[in-house]
Amino acid sequence: MAADDRKQFPFRLFLCVAPAALVTTSVSATSSRPENPLRFFEGRTEMTSTVKLVTKRPYRSRTFGQGRIAPDGTLHLVQRVEDDGRRAYDRRWRMRQVGPGRFSGTMSEARGPVTAQEVGGRYRFRFRMKGSIAIEQWLTPVPGGQAARSTVTIRKLGMTVGHSEGVIRKL
Repeated sequence: MAADDRKQFPFRLFLCVAPAALVTTSVSATSSRPENPLRFFEGRTEMTSTVKLVTKRPYRSRTFGQGRIAPDGTLHLVQRVEDDGRRAYDRRWRMRQVGPGRFSGTMSEARGPVTAQEVGGRYRFRFRMKGSIAIEQWLTPVPGGQAARSTVTIRKLGMTVGHSEGVIRKL
């Protein structure tokens, strides 16, 4: 990884939103609550988004995921992240349900746990990253259960420094 890439590394991490959508996108049009929303990320998924940071030009990001559900119900997801102008890299997630509408796990770029909670039919993910970066991602299911909209807010030391808007699709 080049020195310039390392300086921007914390900001690239907020694009970890793709696995978060796993929880939201599995809601079907006929059900108000999925049996196991983690199943959305079983198999292949793709996320496309636009990232806007305070001091940078907006750029496109694309993430390809391959997931499986372990016998204990834990989602294991590996994503290939391709950001415009940067070298591709892999991101790893492990998420599991810890209560009704509540999820917890890890992500390779997060510092500490990743938490998710269902709020009014949407899912809110929160985690911290290197460089005092706090990520909040909202995932909103699209009717039909094959996609979700993702909105990410990136904060550093409590101040908003970036946003991302994107769509996650099951392939």
